[in-house]
Amino acid sequence: MSSALILVIVITAVALVFDFLNGFHDAANSVATVVATRVLTPLQAVIWAAVFNFISVFTFGTAVAHTVGAGMVDLRAVTVYVILAGLVGAIFWDLVTWWFGLPTSSSHALFGGYAGAAMARAAFSRGFGHSFDVLIWSGWIKTLIFMVLSPIIGLVLAYVLMTVVYWLFRHSTPKKMDVYFRKLQLVSAALFSYSHGTNDAQKTMGIITGVLVTTGYLHRFHVPVWVIAAAGAAIGLGTLSGGWRIVHTVGSRITKLRPRGGFCAETAAALSILTATAVGVGVSTTHVITGAITGVGSIQRAKAVRWGVATNIAWAWILTIPAAAAVAWISYSLLYSAGLDPR
Repeated sequence: MSSALILVIVITAVALVFDFLNGFHDAANSVATVVATRVLTPLQAVIWAAVFNFISVFTFGTAVAHTVGAGMVDLRAVTVYVILAGLVGAIFWDLVTWWFGLPTSSSHALFGGYAGAAMARAAFSRGFGHSFDVLIWSGWIKTLIFMVLSPIIGLVLAYVLMTVVYWLFRHSTPKKMDVYFRKLQLVSAALFSYSHGTNDAQKTMGIITGVLVTTGYLHRFHVPVWVIAAAGAAIGLGTLSGGWRIVHTVGSRITKLRPRGGFCAETAAALSILTATAVGVGVSTTHVITGAITGVGSIQRAKAVRWGVATNIAWAWILTIPAAAAVAWISYSLLYSAGLDPR
């Protein structure tokens, strides 16, 4: 077995570890609402979510994988060590925010890590002033726009859905409403897990496919079936493991949820994510569901939302890309200093 193939296997394994942690970290997004409303137990919820995470990767295309793998960083500037350092940056930030129970975006951590490592290589090979030359700005502009828009879209859509629900059931008691929505929330939780699986797993598919193109094992950027299956399995297993620290933050600390609110939040988030996935935009499922939950809470009254918690989450969002990029830059610098990725 050649050293190049061994390196590809190692980096693919690291990418799948990130995908597992993505599912583990973002399990809160998939199950927090359905657990908080006591429609499902935590174990039932993660099994439900993991199944739909896995199913989704085979049924919704790979447009996001193309954007992540070849639409944000110039592949001519990418080596396997750039990808390795980028994954280290993303994994580090995921673990830090999981430890503090903050529902940040694994997607944006990956984007930041990938970019930070590529920029470090450009700085070492061409000079610091050329660091940004490796970024494909069209892909970044679209990503940054959706970074701002996605929680707002989730919030507004959830607010509208809650308004419609209250109007349709205006003659029903809250207890009677919950009888219906406890059943409907099974559907909305499945739909949200489906949307989460297809959008987030594709980001790892893009990274692994980028490794295969960079090392010459693929001559053009297309995602092999085995990569799709591996990414789906990893994120599903990660979701099955569950990140319970973040479940508590998303499910109960932002606002108090009932089944009707959980249904509206999950449905709004799922529709937003599936729309973005269809056009090839890698959005943050964390941002969307957090915005949707905030929208559900704010329809009651502004004080129903714990804005202090929401503010802490927002700061973690802002820091995600630069923090992951900084760790990836340092990681690549160490690899470069060790002579592993010469010019």
